[in-house]
Amino acid sequence: MLHPSYTDLMKVVNKDVEEGETKVVNSRYSIVMATSKRARQLIGGDLPLVDAKVGEKPLSIAIDELNQGKLKIMAENTDSE
Repeated sequence: MLHPSYTDLMKVVNKDVEEGETKVVNSRYSIVMATSKRARQLIGGDLPLVDAKVGEKPLSIAIDELNQGKLKIMAENTDSE
């Protein structure tokens, strides 16, 4: 079982969204995609943004980063230019 839950992770990601604004994350799918992308970055050599235990799996690290607010998910309609 995933700890924290998807609901808890969605609350963390959407905590800065004002009432009435579009939420950054609306579904578990968005959480899964963001954490899996970050896990692939960690596998590729990126350093963890949180303290990681020896032998901890990249996906667990990515979830911990998201839960601690170290990892930000950008809304799909955000331009990066």
